[in-house]
Amino acid sequence: MNMLPSKEIPEEILNDSVLAHIAAAYFAVGKRLERKTQCSATRGFILSTLRDGTTLNQNQIATRLGFDRTVVHRAIKSLAKEGLVSEHRAKSGRAIQVQLTVKGRRYRERLISARMTADESVRRQMTEEERETLLRLLRLVAECEF
Repeated sequence: MNMLPSKEIPEEILNDSVLAHIAAAYFAVGKRLERKTQCSATRGFILSTLRDGTTLNQNQIATRLGFDRTVVHRAIKSLAKEGLVSEHRAKSGRAIQVQLTVKGRRYRERLISARMTADESVRRQMTEEERETLLRLLRLVAECEF
């Protein structure tokens, strides 16, 4: 049974591509988590870079995540408007420092909890052997040269 989002990736590509199947599964999981948490992957990744009281500027966040600076800037403005992050000028230079607020830390904790619940649900639907095989194969693909 094909549970992948067939409308997003043409069937002829899925039939012939291991990487397209991996990407389709990744995006399908991401979309489900986004619907469940009402938080985009971009916002989630940004919040994760600010864990444990970390203060970073927007360029540092973009570099760490490999995201376009404009995407990070827009997301941070939205997060700041919602009170999830605070922005303040660096003591030297023009950079704007970004840090999670108390509300942002609670929000991030809820996201982590939702992800852990989803992960546990997936674990329960697979045998231990299936999980081990999946993880072994994903490691193998990640190490492939192309």
